[in-house]
Amino acid sequence: MEMLQLREKEIFETLKKIKKHDFVVIGGYAINAYTLPRFSVDCDIVVKNSKESEKIGKEIERFGYKKVSFKRLDHAYFTRYEKKIIKDFRVSLDIMAGKVMISNTNASFDADWIFENSEFKSLKGKTITEELKLKIANVDTLIVMKFISSRINDIRDIFMLMPQAKNIGLIKQEIEKRCEFDREFSKIENKISLNQFKDNLQGVYGYVNDKIFEKHKDAVLKLKFL
Repeated sequence: MEMLQLREKEIFETLKKIKKHDFVVIGGYAINAYTLPRFSVDCDIVVKNSKESEKIGKEIERFGYKKVSFKRLDHAYFTRYEKKIIKDFRVSLDIMAGKVMISNTNASFDADWIFENSEFKSLKGKTITEELKLKIANVDTLIVMKFISSRINDIRDIFMLMPQAKNIGLIKQEIEKRCEFDREFSKIENKISLNQFKDNLQGVYGYVNDKIFEKHKDAVLKLKFL
């Protein structure tokens, strides 16, 4: 079994073991519930408070995870756990409690807001055929969070998610509460207009034909004209 499969299989097994706890999946694994699956190195989950984070932490430590990082800021708690699979090859589970802080901006999202805007969905893997039903942030919430961060991987995810958006007006309102929309949208528009963007996208998601690509691009640009 390839290393990427091993990593993804381990994450799925871990999520199965902690299903009884109250958490929401965000990040790359959440994206896979709504669009073509892509591989994600880390699994990100949100819990409402530090006590729930500690409960999950103690449980996964029983089957090989170790706490490698802990940060606290303004009632936000971030804890990373890692497990070695083979030699130096590891998987990681990031648990965010109370709030989710966007590391490259000053924005944050309350855990309660994320829970209110989540739903039970089937989580699919990129390299394995298994599916797992979990509470996952809804598509509009993921778009808002990805927009605020707007790193290249976030922009790729926004591009793939936008045709699935349920309420574009609400998405824009939530973004405007947290950042200057026009400035951030300009960055995204510039990125998706580059000739190499499609190749970059396909390197992560696999083949995307021209018709589908243009459909997704048009869906992103609709945000600008609301």
